[in-house]
Amino acid sequence: MDLHQNTNYTMLCDFYEITMGGGYFSAGLKDRIAYFDAFFRSVPDDGGFAILAGLQQIIDYINDLSFSEEDIAYLESRGLFRQEFLDYLRTFRFTGDIWAVPEGTPIFPGEPILTVRAPAIEAQFIETFLLLTLNHQSLIATKSNRIVRAARGRPVMEFGSRRAQGPSAAILGARASYIAGCVGTACTQSDRDYGVPALGTMAHSWIQMFPDEYTAFETYCRLYPRNATLLVDTYNVLKSGIPNAIRAFKEVLWPMGIRQCGIRLDSGDLTYLSNHARQMLDEAGLEECKIVVSNSLDEYIIQDLIQQGAKIDSFGVGERLITARSEPVFGGVYKLVAIEDDSGAVIPKIKVSENASKITTPHFKKVYRIFEKDSGKAIADYICIHDEVPDWDQPLELFDPVNTWKRKTITDYTARELLVPVFKDGKQVYDSPSIEEIRDYCARQVDLLWEEVRRFDNPHPYIVDLSLKLWTIKNDLVDQYSSKKTI
Repeated sequence: MDLHQNTNYTMLCDFYEITMGGGYFSAGLKDRIAYFDAFFRSVPDDGGFAILAGLQQIIDYINDLSFSEEDIAYLESRGLFRQEFLDYLRTFRFTGDIWAVPEGTPIFPGEPILTVRAPAIEAQFIETFLLLTLNHQSLIATKSNRIVRAARGRPVMEFGSRRAQGPSAAILGARASYIAGCVGTACTQSDRDYGVPALGTMAHSWIQMFPDEYTAFETYCRLYPRNATLLVDTYNVLKSGIPNAIRAFKEVLWPMGIRQCGIRLDSGDLTYLSNHARQMLDEAGLEECKIVVSNSLDEYIIQDLIQQGAKIDSFGVGERLITARSEPVFGGVYKLVAIEDDSGAVIPKIKVSENASKITTPHFKKVYRIFEKDSGKAIADYICIHDEVPDWDQPLELFDPVNTWKRKTITDYTARELLVPVFKDGKQVYDSPSIEEIRDYCARQVDLLWEEVRRFDNPHPYIVDLSLKLWTIKNDLVDQYSSKKTI
């Protein structure tokens, strides 16, 4: 189900997308075929990789893309656009091609994660929505995966809706977190719309509404005996919260034959409290009772808690996940990389900058992931021109595109193309997987990365290489434009 079924997102674009569209139309360039790449420049938190998410929302957007009469009336009121252009927008639809990396795939800086081939107006116009969708969900998926890996197999729940930057950020952020490995979310609408399991415990206000803590616990256990996780830090964790929880579990759940239950800690020294709580629960015969903790957690705090020996069974993570608080911008960009001339030949285009990291890689490209045969682990990504046909039976020389003296020849490898067709001639050709399939795929793909690439601090750099042909074209274009004199 789409997030807002009755919302027209066509006008969710930078205004210059429309002014450039009008310019292309008037300049006779509206049918010029253009190629754009979406890519990102650096991994958040200085991590070794990112996780792509958001493709399904882009598919929904492209399928629904059209201007309403209300949209046309607004544009006409601006007094900037020719009537012929406004009439053209009345029948505007996406008619081009899109290739993308599947959701849940680990991705790396500088490589195309989505490529558009379409008439210039169409390709330009979809920039804003593509970027806001990929940037947001990939950011949250990347952060969530770090937190999930820090938990070392212990379940992580996304608890951040109330701290998200708006409704869409909460709902789609929960979706991205689930793809990346969280077991569920506090956000009910994300469960209803996307199948992300809605989970939760209780609020402090529930306990405060009753005359005493035990009555609050006892009432909750009778109402929700199969989902009894009690919040034990409203008053005093060790002196009242846990003793009252133990009493409620024994007096209400045990007579029903129910042994599964839980407590949640939301404040205090979580290592100290969880260890003492575990001891008290075990001594009371509640070995099956789970301990859940929350309270401004992230991957580093979770890592420390585990290293300190905290007796924690699962984590609820809120604001630092749903806002990616440590680095809240993904930094994906969308750049023109080629056009077609009148004969249909692909002409590479480049953006040159004094900042080397902002020099784009030109041309219509393919991306391959290279795997070591023996281990099955990913060892490099290899970018080449769309019509290159690498001979994968031969040794492959990889070299650093900047420091070209850094070279490595590999043998006994396999290659898999990353970008898959999503739209052809404006028609969806991609069979969208379920969210469970995406989640399982993500876990498998992350496991294919070496542990050195997955570590949080100073991860080993993953190789993203250009074919010699592509590298030569890029450097020839840099030389060509760098040597041009300005008047």
